[in-house]
Amino acid sequence: MIMSNDRYTDLTRAVLISLFTWRRAETDDPVDDEELFGWWGDSYPAIANDRIGSRLWLLRRVKLTAATQRDAEFYAEEALQWMRDDGLVIAMEISSEKHDISRLNLTVILTLPGGDRVEIKSNPNWQVIYAV
Repeated sequence: MIMSNDRYTDLTRAVLISLFTWRRAETDDPVDDEELFGWWGDSYPAIANDRIGSRLWLLRRVKLTAATQRDAEFYAEEALQWMRDDGLVIAMEISSEKHDISRLNLTVILTLPGGDRVEIKSNPNWQVIYAV
């Protein structure tokens, strides 16, 4: 089955917003100071505990290790879980690849109802100066 370009664009946009909007840190997350950041709209969720974004920002000043890669993949899966919960996708595969000592590339593969698979790779223009 061929997916329309609009559908691909919409899924890509949803993934980007989910990954690169800063989700509020958990109280036990290691942060540099007292600031837990997060999107202000999460203070008033329509559904209890519904939050937008990811905690990838927590990796901004950490050494790029295998543990950092595992954390990045976990945070990405956590940020995209809503897509599975809402039935937009039936499966997700998150992988990361260390590009150099300061960059980690994420790849997201979404399996849609009906079996279509969409691969969304990180683009160097999306990266921040640190890990992801």
